[in-house]
Amino acid sequence: MTIPDRTGADTTEVHEAWLPPEAFRAIGSRRVLVRGEGPLVETVREEVAGACARYGGAHGGDQHAHAGPYDLVLALTTAEPLPGVAAEVLAELRRLPDPTIGEQGFALARRDGVTVALADDPAGLLYGLFQVVRLGEAAFRAGRPVERHRPAMLRRMLDHWDNVDVHPVMGQVERGYAGGSIFWRDGAARGDLARVRAYARLLAACGVNAVAVNNVNVHATEAHLLTDRLGDVAAIADELRPYGIRVHLSVNFAAPVVLGGLPTADPLDEGVRAWWAAATAKVYATIPDFGGYVVKADSEGQPGPFAYGRSHADGANALAGALAPYGGVVHWRAFVYDHRQDWRDRSTDRARAAHDHFAPLDGRFGDNVILQVKHGPMDFQVREPVSPVIAAMPATRLAAELQVTQEYTGQQRHVCYLAPMWREVLGFRPWGPDGPAVADVVGGGGGLVGVSNAGDDPYWTGHPLAQANLYAFGRLAWAPGLDPAAILDEWIDLTFAPTATGEAEPLRRTLHAMMDDSWRTYERYTAPLGVGFMVRPGHHYGPDVDGYEYTPWGTYHFADRDGVGVDRTRATGTGFTGQYPPPWAEVYESLDRCPDELLLFFHHVPYGHVLHSGLTVVQHIYDSHFAGVEQVERLRRRWADAADAVPPALHARVAGLLDEQLRCALEWRDQINAYFFRKSGVPDARGRRIP
Repeated sequence: MTIPDRTGADTTEVHEAWLPPEAFRAIGSRRVLVRGEGPLVETVREEVAGACARYGGAHGGDQHAHAGPYDLVLALTTAEPLPGVAAEVLAELRRLPDPTIGEQGFALARRDGVTVALADDPAGLLYGLFQVVRLGEAAFRAGRPVERHRPAMLRRMLDHWDNVDVHPVMGQVERGYAGGSIFWRDGAARGDLARVRAYARLLAACGVNAVAVNNVNVHATEAHLLTDRLGDVAAIADELRPYGIRVHLSVNFAAPVVLGGLPTADPLDEGVRAWWAAATAKVYATIPDFGGYVVKADSEGQPGPFAYGRSHADGANALAGALAPYGGVVHWRAFVYDHRQDWRDRSTDRARAAHDHFAPLDGRFGDNVILQVKHGPMDFQVREPVSPVIAAMPATRLAAELQVTQEYTGQQRHVCYLAPMWREVLGFRPWGPDGPAVADVVGGGGGLVGVSNAGDDPYWTGHPLAQANLYAFGRLAWAPGLDPAAILDEWIDLTFAPTATGEAEPLRRTLHAMMDDSWRTYERYTAPLGVGFMVRPGHHYGPDVDGYEYTPWGTYHFADRDGVGVDRTRATGTGFTGQYPPPWAEVYESLDRCPDELLLFFHHVPYGHVLHSGLTVVQHIYDSHFAGVEQVERLRRRWADAADAVPPALHARVAGLLDEQLRCALEWRDQINAYFFRKSGVPDARGRRIP
């Protein structure tokens, strides 16, 4: 699609991602009625009208029209009168023990040649429309019994780490690998925000309904968004609102001092609380549907309540009190640890930090505080255990935070489909097989938050195939039990082959062959067995085995001539395993029972230690790194064979990135294998050359 600059200065060609016009052909070629009132219903009407105008269908644009016949009816359950088939579907729903569809949900059925989508609220109708888009022709074929679709998590949020000004160190987007910000340019909101509207469509189509529009590391200009720059935030909110997306702001805990001129930001000070109340009232006067604040406090140099002898609960509750009258929430990030520790002190363990800080505060946070917990205890590594904080705070609303932008998984230069990792995280059961899963814990509280991977790159995500991660985040936030391969199928069909014809099958097979196992491929040629952080300091791209090993940021592998890994056991190590409930505390404590893929996260072992796979640790390192490179070589060959199946420019972009992925994978293989050969003195049992 072409997005014009309203100044007339230029135009930007932007990839359609998973909403190309062809995705709406099945709807646009039919007779459609939309019934209901409200801004989101108007969005549904506009989407349907545009599709029908393009493909020759008929749109019942008058909300009071109820004559037929229609092929598709999209209606609120409160709309009266409903066409006959829709009324029959509603009557069937009302005979169920639970007659409601539910907040943001929808019901879908096909009867007597008519497809019906019903919702109790306008947001649900919007999501119902996009479900019909996903189904395409399949929505209009055979009869379909009534099925209800309800989001597992009512809040499905993306955090943008975007800077209003170009930061001298972090650039415009911190840890962003897809160009500049789609929101900000030259210290202000972009003059044209049409691309933000297009982004809102994409997010609504996969289920996202909240966006934080600035960096959690709140720099000077971002701080002013809360006060004298609110107009910029309101302009962005105006573009997101038609697709049911609420805007949130990252705020500086010290804002009462930085912006208000107060002598203190003490959260228990009445003047400070009054300042937050007044600032928040101004926000809601400007943006009535404002979602709330995101706060990174007492973390990596950001100010927080510790400066005043207060707890994180004190700090979070001060902001929550200001938001409560308006229904807003504060997302308080649990990413808190000592980043100035002594690497020689093996009792200090960064993995323990979040639990040590926050578990004792369970039950002390306000009802509208959401504690935002990174899914692992470290920092978005390619392999980590699930954070024990998620099981430790039953009286606190929790959100799990995932990193969609691939800081430690290839930075959107490598193919790395992350849905399989996220599905494992969301399906993990901290209390054992009969207990609730992570998705159940956060679904009943704060939902799912992802660090966005989108920017102003023409393909949105830098690597065109990284779009699948953004799509998959939204789909898993809606339905955590979805199969990652099925989600990938949806994305492929919408993005590359909307008609799902037989000719699309070769491309579908190619993309599955490239992407289904790509997370594990990346793991094979990077950090082994859960050890993590073998990256170059600063930009975190490429191998540097000891890059962070002797720094204040933490110590991660303790490799020496005898072995490798971090002893986090209660018996002889940092005691981190004790932060988990049974049975996982015992599983991780046990050298025999600990899963191979996490062995070096929990245990320091000799290089000759035999894994469950039957390989020694050092041989696994050699084998996995050679195998990872071979798999990347196969990716390149598979993509070369798909040259005729995708547009030439897109094929060239991916081909170039695969060249870089292979170069980097070779670098990883050679550096990691050489490092451990020199440390261990153990040669490769297969006789392969190690530099």
